[in-house]
Amino acid sequence: MAVTDKIKALLSIKGRKNIELANYLNISAQSMQNKLSRGSFSAEDLIKIADFLDCTLAFNIDENQKIILDTSDIRESHSKN
Repeated sequence: MAVTDKIKALLSIKGRKNIELANYLNISAQSMQNKLSRGSFSAEDLIKIADFLDCTLAFNIDENQKIILDTSDIRESHSKN
C-alpha cells in the first residue's frame, strides 16, 4: 500500500477530511490534492500528519526497539531578515 493510500485510510479511520489536513499543514486544498496524487510527502509532512491524526510515526527496529518521530524532530525554520 502506497503512503498516499495509508494517509487516506488514516483520514477515513479518524473521520477527518483532506481539507482539514490541508489547513493543518497550512497549504491550499489544491496543494494537498497534489501531494496526495503524487505521493510527495516530506518527513516533516509525515510527522505533522501523524500529529494531526493523533498517531505515532515510528521506525520499528525489532520488537524491543523503535525510534519515534514527533513534532520536536521538526527543524525550526529561520527566516533571513
